[in-house]
Amino acid sequence: MIKVIVAGAAGRMGKMLCRMVTEHPELELAGAFDAVGGPAVGRDSGELALGIANGVVIGEGLESEIDRGDVIIDFTFHTATLEFARIAAKHGTAMVIGTTGLAAEELAELKSLAESSFPCVHAPNMSVCVNVLFQLVKKTAAILGDDFDIEIIEAHHKMKKDAPSGTALKLGEMAAEGVDRDFLSSLVTERSGIIGERKKGEIGIQSIRAADIVGEHTVMFAGPGERIELSHRAHSREHFAQGAARAAAWVTKQKKGMYTMFDVLGLENF
Repeated sequence: MIKVIVAGAAGRMGKMLCRMVTEHPELELAGAFDAVGGPAVGRDSGELALGIANGVVIGEGLESEIDRGDVIIDFTFHTATLEFARIAAKHGTAMVIGTTGLAAEELAELKSLAESSFPCVHAPNMSVCVNVLFQLVKKTAAILGDDFDIEIIEAHHKMKKDAPSGTALKLGEMAAEGVDRDFLSSLVTERSGIIGERKKGEIGIQSIRAADIVGEHTVMFAGPGERIELSHRAHSREHFAQGAARAAAWVTKQKKGMYTMFDVLGLENF
């Protein structure tokens, strides 16, 4: 069995990860931790996630748990994620990272750490369906070309800290690849006031934050007299956690380096 450590085990996503790891036939929940000083430290992770004690007590920080597992699953916050990666590098422990909002320099350090010290799957979204959507968006953009305007609308719960979502940004990147366009120079994330005519080549992303929306993404390809919309709507966080568990079972068998869910799912050449 592959021994898994779950970061942020007391949070909404952490609890779901503990549950999905427990249900996966190749995985064993061997460790769980929360932030230093967190109120859940010392509690049984099973009682929090499943309502049934499992004997895996939530530790205080990754250092307290690092020797217990083969792979760390982390969906916490970008600054915490990078610190976890530095610790993982010292121990050669594999990682599955679903954290979004990492800056370019943070991503560069993460890649450097992984390539020298441990195998790591990093993806803005671990859902199987969303990763299929990424590839569909790229193919659709390539077929329709520059005559179609590309707009992305994403909606999440009011507690989400980053905007646009990592998934929306990845959708934009895939669309830009499809039309052979530089994504960052094409990206428009806010429109307000007298903005004038839409510039050719823009890729717009608009963000909605409200109530308990788990996650919704729509990519619109709008042309003269018609449009195509590709959408994904998450009904729960369960499929994110299932994808992460699948990635955890896969990544421990890989060499050092950075991987994506395309690698895990065999979608790289889709």
